[in-house]
Amino acid sequence: MSELKMLAIDLGATSGRGIVGSFDGNKLTLSEKHRFDDTSSFVAGTLTWNIIDIFENIKTAIRLAGQDIISVGIDTWGVDYGLIGPDGRLLGCPVNYRDLRTTGIPEYAESLMSKKELYSVTGIQFMNFNTLYQLIAEIRANPKLLDAASRLLMIPDLLNYFLTGEMCSEYTNATTGAFVDARTGNWAYDVLKAHGIPTHIFGKIVPPGTRVGKLSAQVRQEVGETDADIVTVASHDTASAIMAVPAKGNDFVYISSGTWSLMGTELTAPLLSEQSFEYEFTNEGGAENRICFLKNIMGLWIHTECRRDFSRQDGYKTSYDELAALGEKSEPMRSLIDPDDAVFTPPGNMTGRIADYCRRTSQPIPETKGQFVRCVFDSLALRYRCTLEKIERLSGKKTPFINIIGGGAKETLLCQFTADACGIPVYAGPEEATAIGNLASQAIAAGELKDLAQAREMVRASFDVVTYEPDPASKAMWDAGYEKFLKLTN
Repeated sequence: MSELKMLAIDLGATSGRGIVGSFDGNKLTLSEKHRFDDTSSFVAGTLTWNIIDIFENIKTAIRLAGQDIISVGIDTWGVDYGLIGPDGRLLGCPVNYRDLRTTGIPEYAESLMSKKELYSVTGIQFMNFNTLYQLIAEIRANPKLLDAASRLLMIPDLLNYFLTGEMCSEYTNATTGAFVDARTGNWAYDVLKAHGIPTHIFGKIVPPGTRVGKLSAQVRQEVGETDADIVTVASHDTASAIMAVPAKGNDFVYISSGTWSLMGTELTAPLLSEQSFEYEFTNEGGAENRICFLKNIMGLWIHTECRRDFSRQDGYKTSYDELAALGEKSEPMRSLIDPDDAVFTPPGNMTGRIADYCRRTSQPIPETKGQFVRCVFDSLALRYRCTLEKIERLSGKKTPFINIIGGGAKETLLCQFTADACGIPVYAGPEEATAIGNLASQAIAAGELKDLAQAREMVRASFDVVTYEPDPASKAMWDAGYEKFLKLTN
């Protein structure tokens, strides 16, 4: 076959990239064409996405990709959305999920529908930024806005609309909102009505691999003539990343490691049991109607924000490798945090938040860069161990290894700590898992790959994976640290 070229637009919560994938029928090779920041700004007191700037960078990526690409797919973070008016215009910039407008909303929502009843339908983990809660906050602050809207589009759907003028709602990203029925894959209209959310703004849900359309004439004038199709991929970045797990078979545990750590397994049907509700596991949509059964864990966001604090204090950026070296030399288990504590969600002054947490829990306060890094990485590895134990209880299966995919696969110290804390091997890679999964969706849509199993064969043939074996000499230390962690977090 002739080489197939596709463009993945991969947008994370802090940065975006345009990556061309070239597929020769066996191996996929990647070429980054454009990298940019996904920025937010406080506008009139609300943290909003600079969505027009993001769109401009997407057009730049398409232009730089060249005219021989056959398709473009966009994946992004979940939960955030834009509202479209009857005239087709965007009704204000989308709000960033880290904005504090949903403070107190989950408690209010429970007066409308119990958490247990909501989970029994949607199967989604309760987090204060779920789209359902954002919409309730929207209604309470501006009750006329949703009535004035004609469509709600999740972020990748919104960007596809900007490119083509066509609207659709892709399945995997829609499921992050806590308003899709986990069993049917359709909007949970009873849930929407119970929370006072107008149902007319929700359009047809389509699967990954759906052709949205061609670039509009206006966009083609800006990016150059191209006949590329705009295709829905598994547009929730987690779902795309999980497509790139290089495991054989169906029994595996993954950590999609980036700003967030998404840790879980893949199911063929949602798990909505009492215990999964108690553990607050989420049932998000995946490729081929599979369920990404996982736990959202605060990930490298805390580490990144600490680095930002160090940069402000020092006037220069210490590299991630330098920070890892400092962390490795620091005393283990000196101070631990619960990475999922809501205090670590907002941006800014992360080192101060960690210091306050340690002060409140009567632990030594980190003072050096190495101590902060060690605190964060020790705590994340122990949270992974705790989550692994819950996955094994829920699945009834012993996990032989963990796959770490995404940007966190580059953090060698954290990968080794994860192997040591969990006591099983860690296979790290590929790093660009989300873009790879995005491109795999496009290759399946083009008929060049048969299915998800064949996509994972392509990943194994194309990318290296690094193995981290647990260090038996550190077992007692991690066991003692785990006991401390459980007392701290339970």
